[in-house]
Amino acid sequence: MKMTLIEDIKQQFKEGNLLTRLILVNLFVFVIVKTIQALFFLLNISDSDTSIIGALAIPANISDLIFKPWSLLSYMFLHNGLWHFAMNMLVLYFSGRIFRLFLTSKQLLGTYIMAGFWGGLLFILFYNIFPRFTDILPYSICLGASASILGILIAAATIAPNYTVHLIILGPVQLKFIAGFYLIMDLVGIASANSGGHIAHIGGAIFGYYFINQLRKGRDVTITVNKIIDSLVFYSKRQPKMKVTHKKTKTDTEYNTQKVNNQAQIDAILDKISKSGYDSLSKTEKDILFRASNQK
Repeated sequence: MKMTLIEDIKQQFKEGNLLTRLILVNLFVFVIVKTIQALFFLLNISDSDTSIIGALAIPANISDLIFKPWSLLSYMFLHNGLWHFAMNMLVLYFSGRIFRLFLTSKQLLGTYIMAGFWGGLLFILFYNIFPRFTDILPYSICLGASASILGILIAAATIAPNYTVHLIILGPVQLKFIAGFYLIMDLVGIASANSGGHIAHIGGAIFGYYFINQLRKGRDVTITVNKIIDSLVFYSKRQPKMKVTHKKTKTDTEYNTQKVNNQAQIDAILDKISKSGYDSLSKTEKDILFRASNQK
């Protein structure tokens, strides 16, 4: 039996990893917003853009932000055009896959949210401090996943700067140069028509670097946001009506011992990367890391 498109998307969301789910959530929000805007257009309702985008994007004006605190989260899933959405999802997929070679899917989600949060805060801070933005402060907004995505890219480039990516036109390029290119473009872009967007990107990048820097010191700064998400997911789940049992193939002791040994092996590989870089790994170690990332 052929699956409908909706059923296929639902299955991908349920069975896919967190990277896939992030992309699907962005797609869902994009389609819903564009559908509502199309209805407003057909019904000849003026203000079709600002009513939807304005409700979900971050306002630079703090007096407006007070009445829209949710925008600090909603803005990072919001895109105004197809090209904006497509390019962001392409970079998210590219940087997210590299991120998951070295870190967990939960850390990917935590970095996405925290980098977006830092990006939004830096946007608000700059627009309220620097006189260049005084005249446009009342009606300036920020939207897009770029700050979140750049945080993921910078985190990946920080933990594995010499990781080589094979680009279609340029050939093999180390990840640190790709990340550096994005940073330079954002620094240059501050003095442009999209100042707010580039400022938010830099905020996300700062978090990406900070996250890895703290992780090397033994502190995961994404834990809090992931605990909040876990608690929300836990309370939203319904209790099963039937009790389902599975035959155990291993005793609890055997399972726990294997889990501890596997984690110790992964920790040793990650420690080697932090000290000597990704290129110092043997093929066996890279294979172990790759298999572990697909299980996260």
